[in-house]
Amino acid sequence: MAVFKRDITIRTTGSGTYEFTDQVAAVAAKSGIQDGITNVFCRHTSCSLVIMENADPSACRDLEAYLDRLVPERDPAYTHTSEGPDDMPSHIKMALTRTSEVIPVAGCRLQLGTWQGIFLWEHRKQHHDRRITISVVGN
Repeated sequence: MAVFKRDITIRTTGSGTYEFTDQVAAVAAKSGIQDGITNVFCRHTSCSLVIMENADPSACRDLEAYLDRLVPERDPAYTHTSEGPDDMPSHIKMALTRTSEVIPVAGCRLQLGTWQGIFLWEHRKQHHDRRITISVVGN
């Protein structure tokens, strides 16, 4: 069994979803692994990953708006507020979503559905450089 790993950085410009499916697909193709899995891991606690529809941007916007209503800023119950009003909500949003995704690989290609894309979901309002580790494992 072979393992191929690459780290990438995604620069965000504030809260929202950032598609990076093409970058993950390029790593899977470069790996030379015909059959296996690709694990995508986000190395942060205030952003997350999601596989979401990538054909219509309103699907991501609706998801973002829903989670903003579910986890509002400035909740008086928060005690962890040292980095601003979006600090604790960003950690909760990350915990409610995911920090990794696993996608099957066949013929060195990601086996995503027709309308599926891989997104970094930035939960903070400030810009950040987010580190992502992509590992392809298989034969």
